[in-house]
Amino acid sequence: MKAAILGKKVGMTSVYGPEGKLHPCTVIEAGPCPVVQVKSKENDGYSAIQLGFDEKSPKNVNSPIMGHFNKAGVKPTYLLKEFRDYESTLGVGEILTVEQFVAGDKIKITGKSKGKGFQGVMKRHGFAGVGMATHGQSDRQRHPGSIGQSSYPSRVLKGTRMGGRTGGNNISVRNLEVIQVISEHNIIIVKGSVPGARNSYLEIIKK
Repeated sequence: MKAAILGKKVGMTSVYGPEGKLHPCTVIEAGPCPVVQVKSKENDGYSAIQLGFDEKSPKNVNSPIMGHFNKAGVKPTYLLKEFRDYESTLGVGEILTVEQFVAGDKIKITGKSKGKGFQGVMKRHGFAGVGMATHGQSDRQRHPGSIGQSSYPSRVLKGTRMGGRTGGNNISVRNLEVIQVISEHNIIIVKGSVPGARNSYLEIIKK
């Protein structure tokens, strides 16, 4: 891993490319991220760095977590994430910024998709509905249809697509292109859309 940072989705905009084409883009506020902990294979069994993002008031942090931040000599943050196999040799307390990235970089972004609550099979799985509305189907248009079996195996099979909770999952999008980096405002503009709602947290990685 060549570079990593934590960020927050600001929203979407559009940017003209050099060829004059208008591209939909996502604006991300990324960093600054202090290095809170450095793990090594000798001490922890694997190598990783732990980054913090989005400063938090000390009065809202419990004592054990506050001790973790005090040991690193950094201010407490809302978000803590580990990134394994980070190539650079960083020390505790160092600050990572968007200057790690330049326009044209290909990055992977991970975020939590928008939660949609309990949804039926049409929205969750793209079912077409039972149909046949003129043949006695007054209340079955959006239902899944038969799900049971005959005398064998006399049960509903595991994995049958039904209604249920939708969204709210960790989603990764690879090969997103960095369009512009505005370092003085800690902003990265990325071509295309990324998962999550406004102000949701994102992990940004350059392999």
